[in-house]
Amino acid sequence: MGSIHPSAIIEDGAKIGEGCEIGPFCLVGPDVVLGDRVVLKSHVVVTGDTEIGDETVVFSFSVLGEIPQDLKFKGEKCKTVIGKRNRIREHVTVNAGTDGGGGVTRIGDDGLFMAGCHIAHDAQVGDRVIVVNSAAVAGHCVLEDDVIIGGLSGIHQWVRIGRGAIIGAVTMVTNDVIPYGLVQAQRGELDGLNLVGLKRRGVARSDITALRAAFQMLAQGEGTFQERAKRLGDEADSEYVQRIVAFITGGSDRSFLTPGG
Repeated sequence: MGSIHPSAIIEDGAKIGEGCEIGPFCLVGPDVVLGDRVVLKSHVVVTGDTEIGDETVVFSFSVLGEIPQDLKFKGEKCKTVIGKRNRIREHVTVNAGTDGGGGVTRIGDDGLFMAGCHIAHDAQVGDRVIVVNSAAVAGHCVLEDDVIIGGLSGIHQWVRIGRGAIIGAVTMVTNDVIPYGLVQAQRGELDGLNLVGLKRRGVARSDITALRAAFQMLAQGEGTFQERAKRLGDEADSEYVQRIVAFITGGSDRSFLTPGG
């Protein structure tokens, strides 16, 4: 059985799933859709055209689906879509999309968004992503599955962070990060691979060895970074290495953080 506290405001038109718990002083707007067993702890604002998936828990003073912090925004109707089983901690903000960015800010399933972090307009966030306290993800960014963003870090607009990459604390990331990359230092530098994360996910030793060799080739091989990646794609069998190649050779609005640079 769900419950709605008497002090909560549920505006006409909102759709509330089965078993939801909506705590004191929450505000749920008229175009909001909550899945089953969603929990809004207290003082949570969910507004705009916003969907939240089953069993997501939102802690106090978070604001989800509010208009973007973008001077180009002219009131167009855009969406925020948040998946299932996310944990959204205190004071988190997630802004809606814009016409210029595709119209949807999207978060996948099973993420952890820690206190005070921000997900800006039109960001596309995958599954099992962790954004640590007070980190900020700017507009139009792409965070693929299993990414970790360290506390107090900033991700520049339009940057892509590849699957399984980890960004250290207090790091500014201004260029794309390859899958499984490890980025640290004040002005983010690609400093290796996220080996700890790979091992925790049970990636085979042969794939980890292939990733190490691929990283060395990207760092020290002949030709440009793109040429090294294409050559790597022709030579490597590991699906993990092929993900890196596809990421590098795919379309991007930014350049890449490269090994040693």
